Formats: sequence, structure tokens, C-alpha cells
Amino acid sequence: MTKETMEMVKQATRHVPLVEQTRDGLVESIHFGSLVALNADGSTALEAGEPDAPMYPRSSLKPLQAVALLKAGLDIPERLLALTAASHSGGKDHRDGAAEILRIHGLTEAALANSTDLPYGFNERNQWLREGNGPTRLAQNCSGKHASMASVCVINGWPVEGYLHPEHPLQVLVRDTITELTGEDAAAVSTDGCGTPLFAHAMRRHPDMVAGEGRDVTALMRAVPGLLAKDGFEGLQLVGLADGRAVAVKISDGGDRARMPITLEVLRRLGLDGGTLDTLQSPPVLGGGLPVGELRAGHIFTTN
Repeated sequence: MTKETMEMVKQATRHVPLVEQTRDGLVESIHFGSLVALNADGSTALEAGEPDAPMYPRSSLKPLQAVALLKAGLDIPERLLALTAASHSGGKDHRDGAAEILRIHGLTEAALANSTDLPYGFNERNQWLREGNGPTRLAQNCSGKHASMASVCVINGWPVEGYLHPEHPLQVLVRDTITELTGEDAAAVSTDGCGTPLFAHAMRRHPDMVAGEGRDVTALMRAVPGLLAKDGFEGLQLVGLADGRAVAVKISDGGDRARMPITLEVLRRLGLDGGTLDTLQSPPVLGGGLPVGELRAGHIFTTN
């Protein structure tokens, strides 16, 4: 085992059990991770595991990336601004929205540099395939962000081609903006597979554009007035509350099913309406078509 691998193993052991699945009274599986909830003044309200452990924020960082685009002159309707920060399901509204951002700035899908993919949402993907379609850049869940990035290049007279290169003026601006907003430099840089008041307003007003129908992030924003939420691949969830409090969750094994149960538990501990949050609970674990268990949050927290 190399020194680097040993260090990764040590880091992984700092995470704690956050979510467990039960079946007929036995714990069947456990998801480890770390989390932190902050008060409006930035002090820690509660935490678990190792919140300071470096990790890739993946798509949860999109709202901050979108702030950089606003600083660079992006000026589009609110529903399209929400799409800029989306990991959308690939529905017609999402695809049409990304295409509209491009069209406003004289661009076509050919300007996009994101990967091609099928729609991310289960229903959206099935319908897309039934219609005989294949992977496209507009259907891919990051197309709103990429359409806005390409558009900002047009606005500023920067080359559209190569807009993802780390030294492109756009990416330099994004990096500097994230450093400014988070107060720290990136500990590591790789490639990915809460914003100004105006921007947060756009996401809250159009939660369907941020994710899509049937997605838990959209449901959470609809259920709690003023709440802003953004998920990310590999078990990430960020939440901002209207009063300035915030929550960040990282599931260490990347299990997406564990992300929302622990997030809801943290929100309950912060005093949010439990009855409202109960409507967002994960479906029961089934055996023979009947409920035999549940996916539930653990109880390892340090409160301040």
C-alpha cells in the first residue's frame, strides 16, 4: 500500500455512521459520512464525522459557479438562471431552456463542451428513449450551466471554444469567485463528471428547473418556504435556510439514497417543522411487496 493510499484510508475512517437501512429489525447496511450545520453567524450548530475533510463538491458547487457568470454579465430570465445552477432531469422544459440560453446569445448546441448523455430523470429518460432519441449535450444534466458558460464567453468577447480549459478567462473568473465566496483556496482540482440574493431567489422561485418533478431537491424547496437546496453526485447535499443557517452533508461511499434521510434529520434538529419534513421521507424497504424496514438517520452528532 502506497503512502498516498494509506493517507486516503486514514481520512476515510474519520467519517461516522450517518444512515442505516433496516430489514425485519436488523441493520442491513450502513452509510458513513460527515456533516455540519451552521448558525447564521457562521458558528457550528451541530456536526458529525470530519466536516473539514477535503472532498470534491461536484454539482453542489453550481450555485457558486453561477455567481461568477452573473458577475461576468449573464442576464437571462429567472427560470433560465435557475437552470444555470441545475442538475436537471432532462425534461423538455430543461432541454428547451438550455437551448434558449444559447439562442439568446447567437449560439447552438454545437457550442457546448459538456458530455453527451441521456436525461437523468427516470421518467424523462424512458420517454426520451421511447421517442427513439440517443445521448445529446442538451439532455445531459449540466446543459444549463454549460449553455450559460458559453454565453458568457460571447458577452465578454472571449473564445467559446476551449471555455472549460483551466486557464480560460471564464474558468479563472469562476475559480476566483469561488475562492472569494468560500474564503479558501481549493485543496485539489479535478474534473466533474450560496450565491447572491437575486440568484438564490431565482432557484427558490423555480425549483422544478433546479432538478425536476419527482426529485427530492425540488420537493424539499417546495416544502420549506425560503429554503435553497442543491445536491451533487457522490452523496452531497447543501442546504441554505432563509434565516442564514446552512447545512452540508457528504456521504462517504457516494450512496445517493442516504443523502436525504440525514439531511432531513439535521433540519429537524435545527427546529424545522417535522410534519412538513415527514412528507419527504424515503419509501419503506420492501420484502415480498410489503414494508419490512426503513432507511433512517443515525444519531451521532456533536452539538454546540
